[in-house]
Order: sequence, then C-alpha cells, then structure tokens
Amino acid sequence: MSLSTLNHAAAAAAAAGSGKSFSPPAPSVRLPRRWPPAPAAVSAASVETDPAADRVSALSQVAGVLGSQWGDEGKGKLVDVLAPRFDIVARCQGGANAGHTIYNSEGKKFALHLVPSGILHEGTLCVVGNGVVIHVPGFFNEIDGLESNGVNCNGRILVSDRAHLLFDLHQAVDGLREAELANSFIGTTKRGIGPCYSSKVTRNGLRVCDLRHMDTFGDKLDVLFEDAASRFEGFKYSKSMLKEEVERYKRFAERLEPFIADTVHVLNESIQQKKKILVEGGQATMLDIDFGTYPFVTSSSPSAGGICAGLGIAPRCLGDLIGVVKAYTTRVGSGPFPTELFGEEGDLLRNSGMEFGTTTGRPRRCGWLDIVALKYCCQINGFSSLNLTKLDVLSGLPEIKLAVSYNQPDGQKLQSFPGDLDTLEQVQVKYEVLPGWQSDISSVRRYNELPLVAQRYVERIEELVGVPVHYIGVGPGRDALIYK
Repeated sequence: MSLSTLNHAAAAAAAAGSGKSFSPPAPSVRLPRRWPPAPAAVSAASVETDPAADRVSALSQVAGVLGSQWGDEGKGKLVDVLAPRFDIVARCQGGANAGHTIYNSEGKKFALHLVPSGILHEGTLCVVGNGVVIHVPGFFNEIDGLESNGVNCNGRILVSDRAHLLFDLHQAVDGLREAELANSFIGTTKRGIGPCYSSKVTRNGLRVCDLRHMDTFGDKLDVLFEDAASRFEGFKYSKSMLKEEVERYKRFAERLEPFIADTVHVLNESIQQKKKILVEGGQATMLDIDFGTYPFVTSSSPSAGGICAGLGIAPRCLGDLIGVVKAYTTRVGSGPFPTELFGEEGDLLRNSGMEFGTTTGRPRRCGWLDIVALKYCCQINGFSSLNLTKLDVLSGLPEIKLAVSYNQPDGQKLQSFPGDLDTLEQVQVKYEVLPGWQSDISSVRRYNELPLVAQRYVERIEELVGVPVHYIGVGPGRDALIYK
C-alpha cells in the first residue's frame, strides 16, 4: 500500500473515531501481540529473497480473501497461511453455511463455520462482524471443539453487538421453505441463513446486543415465533417453547458477554493504529445475492461490497483483494452450471479433488474452469491477484479445457456473464483445449519446478482474465502452496 493510501486510511479512521456517533463509546480493546513475521530459523537475508515473504509483506494494511466461483475454493487455507502477518482476521458476512477447512502445523484438520480461520495463530484477534448471522449454540460448539484440540480461544474472538442472532426456528423455517418449493428448491444448507437474513430485512430480527436486555428479549422472540407459525402450517409453536428458549438464551447471554464488542469501533481504531486486518469472505461472488445466479444464491453479499457493509469500515481503507479460484469449477446445490461435467469425467474430478461439502457433506458438481464467470468476478471485485487452488487435482489428465466464451443458440457471442438464467441455461460454451501433465505436482514448492504445460495453464488463465496468479495450491496442507 502506498504512503498516500495509508494516510487516507488513517484519516478516514480518525474521522470516524473522533466523532460522536458511538454512544456509549466502546472501551479500548487491547489487541494480541503480533505473531512473529517469519519463523525464527529464517534469516533476514533469506527473507529478502523469499517469494513467500515478499508476497505477503507487500499486502496492504486492510486486505481481503474472497471466493470467485460458487464457494468451496479453499479460502480458509489462504487465510490461515496469511494470518500470521495480520493482527486481525475478520468475517464480514454469511453464517455457519460457510465451511472453511484448515490444517495446523501437525496436519490436524479443522472445519470452521463461524470462527475466522486465523484462530490457529495465537497472535491473531478474530472478529465476527456485524454482517454475520450467528447461531450461538453452534458458535459455542465450535469453540469447545477448538479448545478440546488445544486451540486457545480465550480473549481472542470478538462478536459484533450488531450481528443478528440465528435461532433454531430459522433452521426449521429453512427446511419448511425448501419443502414448499418442491422441485424448484434452491438447495440451501438448511442452516437457517436465508430466514435469518429475512428477519433482519423485515426488521423483526434480534441482535447480539438484545442479549443484554433479557427483560424484553422474550417479547421480541415471541414475534419471530408467531410469524413463523402463521406462515408455515408445519411449524408448531407454543408458549412453553418460548419460555424454554428464553431460559436457554439467558445462559448463552452470560457466556457470550466476554465476546461481545462494538467491532465497528474496534476495527476503525485498529486501522488508525496501523494494525493489519485480513477480511475472510464466506461463500463466493457467484452466490452473491445481487451478482450471483439468482435465485440460486446465498442471502448475503460475499463480493467486495459486502466487506464495508459487514464490518463498518470505509471503502477507502480497502487495499489488496485476493480472489480464490479452483483450477476447475465446483458447485453445491441447484442452479445453472455451464461447464458441468457428467458421468465418468465429473466423477473423476470429484473423487480426485475429494469434492464433498464441508458443511453438508453433499457431493459437489464438478466441471471445467469457467473463464467467463471468473472474469466477471474479477470485474466486480477488482482483485489485485488470484490464488489458484487444487492445481494438483488436474494431474494425470491428457488434456484440460478452459471455457473461454459463451454463445447464444444462434451463434452470437455473449459479451458478459448473463444475469438472465433462461439465457444462461441455453448458452453454448466455447472451450480452449490445453495439454495436460502426467507427473504428480503435490510436492512442488517453486513455480519454475512445475511442468511447463502446468505453467502454461496458469499463465493462460492470467492472460484471459487480466489478473496475476500469485498463489498456487498443490495440496491441502499449509506448506502445499507455491508463491509466483
């Protein structure tokens, strides 16, 4: 980030922090000590020529990692790798429908849904922003699971007082809505995300700060129960259910209190103090409520615009945005998928890439990399670089295809990714065929050691979308990453 950009960011944060819009003002939060910028065994001289150190240290004060397909691209791994160089890792949208799989230094697997992927690094503060919908029982289950595996969460996670609460009733409504849609179902995770955001938008939702006012909590929750019961015949509600839920949330409120903070103030104060913040997106741009394949989308904004709204930071503070994209394409649930492969070809990618959902366990639909969709995502988000993941999964294929354009049935080329699903369902995909490579690349750690045809595949993607690939994943582990 340039000096002028840093000055602008500091000025914006100072202006926000010095006004009288915070009432009462949030207490100053002591941030954890920065994690060492490099392993102790690495000398200063070697760091200067280390492409990994150069890439990561050059990232802006506020950077983001966002999905650029239909989710499941491997965002959590990159966040985990970058987190040691940042003071804060923040989630800005979505809920427990996000499933980010990461591995610690011993190779132990962690599946995270609400807790940001920086949690494995003790020097990193994790923030759950106001744009996230939080299922409190699930949140505590996740923390308990981390703690039981030796991950210290004490004092390391902050939850926005403005974040909306997702109740079990939202999950029940999610299932009832899907059943009601019958053959037109969206294919949600049934985690209650859509119904919770619906409550937020219709302004009868409850927020984390409502847990501090248990005297009125029951009355507000009663409105939600009554609304669900009036809408769905299959939703059975009684006042005893309400009483039981209120008592349960009284206990949750006491336990959650140490986590609750005015994260808008915390983040803007941190920006003013030159702390580094890494934003972790959930889902992906092709699932964005505005820009995705609507209505087969999520209920939030996983694209760049969701960062500011979901964290309360100014657009001028944002710097580098990294788009994460698989070397091929996958999708879970219903909706159009122009490059989808069926039969043995699809099964081969699915099994080689272990393409089964982290959140639901559902088998993912697989297909060739869609350059038309990727270029569209790059335009919307303004990515400064890409992280190409799972390149190793393509090893052994005789040839690899890139979807470079869409044509209408009459042969006319579409100039952009269409918003009209009827049009998208009828497109004829034009492919560019590249030679494959037969060697196993999972142990490769330097770009120039990749097979030349694999390098050509990476560089052709860069040429077609106009964004450089700086990170290449060749396996699930932390070290299985090539810096280009």
